Amino acid sequence: MLIRRPQDADRAEWERLYAGYADFYQVEQTAEMRARVWGWIHDHEHEVDAFVAQDDSGALVGLTHFRPFARPLAAAVGGFLDDLFVAPEARGTGAARALIEAVAEEGAARGWSVIRWITAEDNTRARALYDKLATATAWKTYDIRL
Repeated sequence: MLIRRPQDADRAEWERLYAGYADFYQVEQTAEMRARVWGWIHDHEHEVDAFVAQDDSGALVGLTHFRPFARPLAAAVGGFLDDLFVAPEARGTGAARALIEAVAEEGAARGWSVIRWITAEDNTRARALYDKLATATAWKTYDIRL
C-alpha cells in the first residue's frame, strides 16, 4: 500500500472515492463541491491537505483530508482528520491504518500536538480500528447550522 499526495492524474479516482464517502454518510455532494475540495487540496495556500492510498495494481483505494487547527487552551496547533474513506472492496487491507498513520507522521513533522477526528457512533467497523490507534474522548460535538 502506497500512501502519497494526490496528483492531477488522480482526479477521477479521487472523485469516485470522495463520492463514495459522501454516500456512506448519506450527505448530498455535487460535482461542484468535489471540484472545490479538489482545488483546495492542490492550493498550497489553503489549509486542507490530503493523502491517497494506492494499491499494488496502481488503483486508488482510499483517501484522507486533514488540516491544522489552533488549540488556544493548550497553546498549540493540532491536526484535524476531516475525511477518511476506503473503498468497500479494499477494507481490511490496512489502507485506513496506513492513511491515519501517514497523517500522524505528517502532524509530528509539523509539530502538531494531536490528531483529532470524529466519526458516527454507529460506524462500528471503523471504530474498531480507531480504538486501536487513538483514545476516544468524552467530548460531545454540536453543530449550529448557518
